[in-house]
Amino acid sequence: MNGSESDVSQGRFDPADFAEELAVAHTNLAVGTTLWFENDRVRVWEVRLEPGERGPFHAHTRDYFWTVVDPGIGLQRFADGTYVVREYRLGETKFLEHSPDAPLVHDLENVGDTLLRFVTVELMG
Repeated sequence: MNGSESDVSQGRFDPADFAEELAVAHTNLAVGTTLWFENDRVRVWEVRLEPGERGPFHAHTRDYFWTVVDPGIGLQRFADGTYVVREYRLGETKFLEHSPDAPLVHDLENVGDTLLRFVTVELMG
């Protein structure tokens, strides 16, 4: 299944509010809240955020995909000062391509009233 997320709203925020976190985000390669499995080919992460919880800014430096296993509403802030609020639906899956030379830096906050949970798989090869 290859779904697409639904934007609820988008806008700008002041990156200075997160300056310390953003300064080291490129070294934070924990792309989930719990590492479930790792070998020389994949890393499998759980991203689990209760309502109001936020995962810090981190960098995606490998190709990866995520799948929603508990749907909800998430706020993502990006290093360029933009944000998007999205509704994530059960089973929604997205594949993204990134590298150390072209990383994705963002955070994720659960702004809904239910558990928000993903499985994220990084491709190591």
